[in-house]
This record gives sequence, C-alpha cells and structure tokens, in this order.
Amino acid sequence: MPTTLFTNVQILDSTGEKPFAGEVLVQGNRIAEVSRQAGAITREAHRVVDGGGAMLMSGLCDAHTHFSWINQAGLDPIGLMPVEEHILEAADNARTYLDCGYTMCVGAAAAKPRLDVVVRDYINKGRIAGPRYLANGPEIATIGGLGDLNPSHVGAYTFVEVVNGPYEMRACVRRLLKEGVDLIKLNLSGEEITKCKAEDTPMAEDEIAEAVREAHRKRGVRICAHARSAESVKLCVKHGIEIVYHASFADEEALDLLEANKDKHFVAPGLAWVYQTCYAAADWGITEEVARNMGYFRELEAAVETMKAMRKRGIRVLPGGDYGFAWTPHGTYAKDLEYFVELLGFTPMEAIQSATLLGGEIMNRPGELGLVRNGYLADLILLDGDPLQDITLFQDRSRILAIMKDGSFHKEMTPPARAQVSVAA
Repeated sequence: MPTTLFTNVQILDSTGEKPFAGEVLVQGNRIAEVSRQAGAITREAHRVVDGGGAMLMSGLCDAHTHFSWINQAGLDPIGLMPVEEHILEAADNARTYLDCGYTMCVGAAAAKPRLDVVVRDYINKGRIAGPRYLANGPEIATIGGLGDLNPSHVGAYTFVEVVNGPYEMRACVRRLLKEGVDLIKLNLSGEEITKCKAEDTPMAEDEIAEAVREAHRKRGVRICAHARSAESVKLCVKHGIEIVYHASFADEEALDLLEANKDKHFVAPGLAWVYQTCYAAADWGITEEVARNMGYFRELEAAVETMKAMRKRGIRVLPGGDYGFAWTPHGTYAKDLEYFVELLGFTPMEAIQSATLLGGEIMNRPGELGLVRNGYLADLILLDGDPLQDITLFQDRSRILAIMKDGSFHKEMTPPARAQVSVAA
C-alpha cells in the first residue's frame, strides 16, 4: 500500500482548533496518522513531502455546482450547445474545480439530462480529473416556472424539464433516477433575470410532494430546490427537501422552521451570483442601475441579513455561488469564502469549516470527508499562507502548493517549498 508522509506542516484540521505544527501519514487513500510531534511517524513512507511550513488542510466543497454552465451571459447558450461539445466543456470545468482545491462538489443541476452523470462516472473511473461529485439532472420546473422558455405557440428547447401535475412529475423523476442521478432539483421559486419573479412560487404542492415521495422511495435520493421566496423555503421544510438553494427572502417563520429542523437541511445561498450581478455584470448589459431595477440589490440586502440570521441560529450554511456565468466564471469559486467573511460576518475559521466540515456532511460522508483526522479519506490541500489571516488566499491557485484526492496527487509539490506561513497567535 503506497504511503505519503507530510512533514513540516501546519495542520488546520477543521475541528475549530487553531492550526498546529505536525505531520500527517497517508496510507493508500486514507489518513493513517496525525501527529503533533516531529519525527514520531515512521520515515519508511514511500514518499516524504516537506511542506516547508505550509498549511495542510482538507480539500474544499462547493455546495452549488454547475459543471455544464459554460461562462456565458445567458441561459440560451447552455441549452443550444450540442451535447458533444457540452460534455467536453463540463469535463473541463470539473478539472478546474479540482485545480482550485475543491475535492467535493454538489451538483445543482445539469443543462442536459446525462451530463452530470457521465462526468461523475468518468471521474470515478479515473478517466478524467475532477472532485468527488454528486450528480444532478436538469432542473424540474412547471409550466410558466423558472426555465420554461417555450413560447406557447411553438415548441422550443429549454434547459429544464417542464412538467404539469403530479403524474408528469413522477414520470420525470423516474426518468432521471433511471439515469443514475444522486440528486433531484426542483425549481420552486423564480429568478429575477427570467420571466418568473424571485418571490413567486409557481410549483404546486402536490407536484412537490410527488417528487419527494418518488425520489425518497427510490434508493433514498435526496432533493434540492431553487427556493428564493419565503413560501418556497417553508415548502422545503414541510416536504423534507434536504438542500435549499438561495433562501434569500426567508422570513421569520421560515427561519424558525429551518432552525427547528437544522439537522435535516443545508442552505447554500449562492451569494456570488447575486453580488456579481449587482456589481460586475455591466459588460454584459446589466449595469448597476439595471440590476437595481431588476431587484438584485434588494435581494442581495435581504440575502445578507437572512444568512446572518441563519449563522446565529446554527443553521448549516455552505458556500457555492452558482458559478459558470460570464460574470461568475469558473475558477473563481473561492470568492464565496470571502463573501462569507466580509458580508455575512463569519470568522475565517467558520467559513473554512463551512467548506470542509459541512462539506463532508452535505456529501453524506461526515465520517470520511472534511476533516484532517485518522481514518478520513486523504483529500488534502497544502496552502502557502494562513487563511485565518487572509481568507482570499484560496483565490490564488499559485498559493495552493499541492492537491491530493483519494490519496493521489492531482497537483504535486515542486521543491523547494514556497511556503511563507505565519500562523496567527
């Protein structure tokens, strides 16, 4: 069994404890030993990596991932792109996540039925590079809901599955389960950039109930939901939808429900999409004035206050910014950690735990992922610097000196170490 020994590292184990000097031994694909004493672990490892004082920690999780979003300014390109080119683009985006230190990703919808499933399967086979991945199918919407782009007088494409009523919902969910998805995504609310408003909730309750019943009954597949409106968040709790995306307009009743069921739900607000649409989309025609008129500044203000309240209530909030649009391009995923600290009041440690410790939980592998601990899977990154002092370090790929997934290096450290770590007292 191949072994790797990391020596001369600062260990940020994601338990909340301050980083400490130590060593970590990896055997096969798992962490075999974590030591606080230099030289205590055998030097007979197949490979010894001197970290030069760099920070060793768990790989990161993005809880709202779209491999098949392709850095375009609208939804048309992802729907119209031929599937052959689209699968290559999605595979390239999967590699980009891993290049950025993200070893866990939760699929939040694919633009075509099998894109996520195929990329996940080829990652698992070792045929392409990418993070551990929970594959999703296309978003499911109702007539007139988010993603129903078809004019009534002509059949056209759409990037979602459009259903009408519980029987069509059952058939749609069964088709996606047949393809092997890990998650089902429902569009409960709207989105300001579309014809369906963010605070509208067009999906009927019998449709929601049928989707949850069918997915949970078949192999225990979890549901996630695009849920910006207060009503949609409450429906998530009522029907046991585990992963809640956005939740910008959650009111006190919705917050109370989430808090009372906080061990059952995860919230990924997708802040990058809202923030960047407000401030960084002018080159694509969405100036700050346009964004304000569309309601995005109002939503950003609401989302910030809502997520602050969730943090105080102990509701599990994770990063994942809906990346893959022109103004939220792939490769900028770690901006979410900065937003958590600068906008939401998370401490740097809390932000890191939301992307590591909670990442293991949302991946449904809490005893194997998200911590640097004996027996955990060896998904590790070696960072040049202390993110507790500067949470933006993750945004510079050159500061990620090494990336290990499942005990194998995706990015190997080239000596001599560049690390300039100064751990806060």
